[in-house]
Amino acid sequence: MIKRLFTFLAILVSIWVPSQAQVEFKRGLEQISFIPKGQWITGVSVSFSQSNQSKYQFLIIENIGGDAYTFKVSPMLLYCFQDNMAAGGKFAYTRTRTRLDNATVKIDSETDYSVENLYSISHNYSVMGAFRNYVSLGHSRRFAFFNEVQLQVGGGQSKIANGKGADFSGTFQNNWNVNVGLAPGMVMFLNNYSAIEVNVGVLGFSYNHTKATTDRIYDASYNSKEARFKINLFSITFGVAFYL
Repeated sequence: MIKRLFTFLAILVSIWVPSQAQVEFKRGLEQISFIPKGQWITGVSVSFSQSNQSKYQFLIIENIGGDAYTFKVSPMLLYCFQDNMAAGGKFAYTRTRTRLDNATVKIDSETDYSVENLYSISHNYSVMGAFRNYVSLGHSRRFAFFNEVQLQVGGGQSKIANGKGADFSGTFQNNWNVNVGLAPGMVMFLNNYSAIEVNVGVLGFSYNHTKATTDRIYDASYNSKEARFKINLFSITFGVAFYL
């Protein structure tokens, strides 16, 4: 009887000791209150690009002549409801215009195709809900990483015109889209209230619907779906934020 009792106690000890060791185990990862509760985060990112080409050549495309520009502005407002956690929204407006006076696609000495008088203009709006989780770099209060979950709904219009005179043709498009994504980034404080931010999309899902009318006669529509599981270099965003 005593032997059985000792065996039972040994089994209990063997179960209890590892469980206690597991509870007390710590990885040593320390987090500080990088963005305290109750702080407002506001900012804006603005980008503008312009290009002009004259007899430019790119691969099989020759004699490219024209100009283009893209303008984008995106204000932001977030509220820190818990230390290092913030939620809010963003608004974005994008306008793009491209004018191609001439271009020649030359495949070989006997095969080529010319494009002239191509004009395109578009403007798009979007509203985004965002949630951020900040991760400080040790005890630093100047640098930190953040992970941003985004839900975006948007739409816009575009117009494409080609040719002139009797050969003129135009297409008008309406579109709307839904995007869900994950965009990690980094923030660097310049002083106690202002910071520079940069983030890049790494994965997400998007759905786009476009309806087009050509020459006020032909109607068409198409849908597209896209899933991204890699770094999207075209989604890199730089901006200035103010922590109030």
